[in-house]
Amino acid sequence: MLKAYMILSIILFSIGVIGLISRRNIIVIYMSIELLLNAVNLSLIAISGDIGNASGHVMSLMIIAIAASEAALFMSLFVVLFRKKGSLDANIFDILGNKDD
Repeated sequence: MLKAYMILSIILFSIGVIGLISRRNIIVIYMSIELLLNAVNLSLIAISGDIGNASGHVMSLMIIAIAASEAALFMSLFVVLFRKKGSLDANIFDILGNKDD
């Protein structure tokens, strides 16, 4: 059963990497990052259940807590960027260094 979970985790991780590299919309990039984190969580829980140790479950809970705080930061960043430029294209991050905009 571990093999099936690991194959699913690899597929999810691959989809996340492809979405992270190929897209320009920051919402899609954010969803790809979340998919990467969920793939890691799945593999941690599968390995933890296979060896009978709870440390993978604890690590997974920590990753979920980090992802929740990351969601709050990303949502506030989305609002600020959309109010400033009216678009959520990844090229908007160039404006963060400019003081004259």
